[in-house]
Amino acid sequence: MRIGICCYPSHGGSGVVATELGKHLATQGHEVAFISYAAPLRLTELPPRVSFHEVEIEQYPLLKHFPYTLALASKLAEVVETHDLDIIHAHYAIPFGAAALLAKQIVHPRKLKIVLTLHGTDITLVGNNASFRPVTKMTIENADAVTVVSQFLKDETIRQFGVRKELNVIYNFIDPERHDSEPCPCIPHCQQGSQKTIMHISNFRPVKRIRDVVGIFARICDAVDSRLILVGDGPDAPVARELGQKLGVLDRMTFVGIVDRVAPLLARADLFLLPSSTESFGLVALEAMASGVPVIASDIGGIPEVIDHGRTGYLAPVGDVEGMSQFAVNLLLDADKHCQFSAEAQNQARLRFDYRLIVPQYERLYERTTSS
Repeated sequence: MRIGICCYPSHGGSGVVATELGKHLATQGHEVAFISYAAPLRLTELPPRVSFHEVEIEQYPLLKHFPYTLALASKLAEVVETHDLDIIHAHYAIPFGAAALLAKQIVHPRKLKIVLTLHGTDITLVGNNASFRPVTKMTIENADAVTVVSQFLKDETIRQFGVRKELNVIYNFIDPERHDSEPCPCIPHCQQGSQKTIMHISNFRPVKRIRDVVGIFARICDAVDSRLILVGDGPDAPVARELGQKLGVLDRMTFVGIVDRVAPLLARADLFLLPSSTESFGLVALEAMASGVPVIASDIGGIPEVIDHGRTGYLAPVGDVEGMSQFAVNLLLDADKHCQFSAEAQNQARLRFDYRLIVPQYERLYERTTSS
């Protein structure tokens, strides 16, 4: 099968999942073409049967903002014809799903199917904005097949948009072998029995509640000698520094920046923090679990579908810094319990979310879609 994938090339969950899916599909013999304005972060090399096609962005004095969606649709149509694609798999409703539908009209009467994966904020934030809501609903209803990354997101899409389209729940996934890798040398190893390593990975946007991350860490430090490793970057990175300085823990905080492989970093962690205000799945929490790292997270969205409270981590209400801190301290001070949580987290991640279980679900969906 010949599949085109369009996604954000950044380090967010939707781009990571789309890229990993494409690479796994290629290993199964499918031809995969990625289309975006930059090469996806996790596509540093092009494996066999994988190609990348860049959407050119130019500036015109007449246009206040470059119409990227139209340029993307034109590029998608071009790649469909040059690579004889069977499917465009759009990850995110706006702009990728809408652009894919426009490309389908451009190449008509060629038989092209559009598969749309909703990842979360394209429904709960971006797509639900009054400016995009009609386009988002139209995109969902006119795609040939639609998947969502959690049962929560399925229910939320139906609630917010009233769509009657069949929504297929296909969870995000991990590659267990990647989480058996050696620890990253950029993070020095702590001496056995001394400092604990707390980790947070995100795009540092308000929805990730970076203030809560630092606040929880400061409370952990009152009881346990710890350091905080912050991976990623974004608008709230200065907020983390400022609050760390104010709470007197900045000297225990390390800002790593954006990386394309998080497993070697997670290999150094004892605990992962994800106090977000919304998460439709929480891919980074799953990646932490796959590395044997228990997770303290908000009890919202799709996170409870990933984390088993009291077995692989702990969940607390959004904003409950005190509660999350107490869960973290109790776990870090109880070596036996931490060991149990670590083993169970790794076991559940590999038992339920191995790519060898999830990718075939996409393949079966492709087959049903192209045969209809």
